[in-house]
Amino acid sequence: MSVDDKIVLVTGAGGQLGQALKKAAPLHSGLAFYFAGSGEADITSRESLEALFSRVTPHYCINAAAYTAVDKAEAEPGKAYAVNALGAKNLAEACVKYGTVLLHVSTDFVFDGSSTVPYTEEAVTNPTGVYGKSKLAGEAEVTRILPKHYIIRTSWVYSEFANNFMKTMLRLASERDALSVVDDQRGTPTNANSLAEALITIIENDSAQYGIYNYSNEGEATWYEFAKKIFEVNKVSINLQPIPTTAFPTPAKRPAYSVLDKTKIKKVFNLTITNWQNEI
Repeated sequence: MSVDDKIVLVTGAGGQLGQALKKAAPLHSGLAFYFAGSGEADITSRESLEALFSRVTPHYCINAAAYTAVDKAEAEPGKAYAVNALGAKNLAEACVKYGTVLLHVSTDFVFDGSSTVPYTEEAVTNPTGVYGKSKLAGEAEVTRILPKHYIIRTSWVYSEFANNFMKTMLRLASERDALSVVDDQRGTPTNANSLAEALITIIENDSAQYGIYNYSNEGEATWYEFAKKIFEVNKVSINLQPIPTTAFPTPAKRPAYSVLDKTKIKKVFNLTITNWQNEI
């Protein structure tokens, strides 16, 4: 680390995105990353963050810490709001104090899924479940408290790290001869490694064009189509059947359509985004 390096603090270092950022970090000179897991960076605790920020004094903070158990959130809203709303508030306040720019990762679940065209950053939000509502509350706190912020909404994140749809499909395929997957919810899979590179690009760009941005891979799919591609790429032979959402009820309602429009982030940061089918 040189004296000219920008210090980048990553919260939620043990999660999927945190691990993808750790993988990407060595490829980017000029940035000194500090990865903090939940044990060191409890974003629900102002004291924990004060101790961390005073020690690291980051130029940038990527908040990859989140409560993402969509169905579980319906039964334990307090935990979801503690991490996704209060945690975001605490981070924003720490960033104000230390002059840190915050990159806060949000979700397509802030929308209700009633659209038939890709959601822009200006689209009306209307989350239907606790998870989406808690994430939207976190966005509001960041926006209210901290002028220097980027809120990056993303969707259907998967990778070789942690728990995600791709790893679940491959595990289930090793245990069963047949699988049924929902075919009437449409969105865009996002490789965590691609998202990590996009976040780093925002930092390296050093732009003052703060605000909300959408990021996912290009293209769209249903969960069934996503699963089909996963099995195709991994040469897995299984009886895969499409089913409607009504055949697979869950505690939290999923958006029927959550494709994100990436025009803004591509233009502002000169990003080239690959199709999800090339990222499996």
